[in-house]
Amino acid sequence: MPPADRRAREKAAARGKILSAARDLFVRDGLEHVTMRRIADAAEYTAPALYVHFPDKDALIEELCRDDCCMLREAFGVAECIADPVERLLEIGRAYVRFALDHPHHYRFMFMTPKPPPPEAVLSTVRDNPDLDGYAFMRQAVSECIRAGRFKPGYRDPERVAQICWAAAHSVASLYIIHGTCPWVRWRDPLETAYRLLEAVTDGMLAPGDARKGVSA
Repeated sequence: MPPADRRAREKAAARGKILSAARDLFVRDGLEHVTMRRIADAAEYTAPALYVHFPDKDALIEELCRDDCCMLREAFGVAECIADPVERLLEIGRAYVRFALDHPHHYRFMFMTPKPPPPEAVLSTVRDNPDLDGYAFMRQAVSECIRAGRFKPGYRDPERVAQICWAAAHSVASLYIIHGTCPWVRWRDPLETAYRLLEAVTDGMLAPGDARKGVSA
């Protein structure tokens, strides 16, 4: 392997180790209680070595958010080839819950850890871009459902409907991530629970006479 390639791989591995250590600390202790020195110690690097990769904590948080959001958006790729917007919307919700359960620390950091708003430069690039922003991708599917007349009159606001769908998926994901090991509850399979909730919410918004082809028994 050429030296330049080896250095690039080593740098990428180091950044990945630092980001993973930072994510774990942020989820456990909150952003405000985590210092760069603590991140360096957790990643087994010196503080000066950490600053080679990230000039400050804000830059580290920004990259962590970007990486995790890209992972989630990639998870939605399974829904892109579904032509029916209602079925696509359901698959987005399913993919969201699968991502949360497969990557609970990523999910906790993204959606269960308070963070300052991202810089405007990041917002202007990502926000409302369905190729980069998972929320925009979901809202796009919602808008297609509304334009096609698939939803009842009370569900014609794309933002509200997108947030209803997000809330349904998040409720199951967060419930199982936080409380899924509680012994006094006879837990059922979280994916099956999520799928049924998402179907119930979606079917409840459908216009009279509109029946999904993939309705579960």
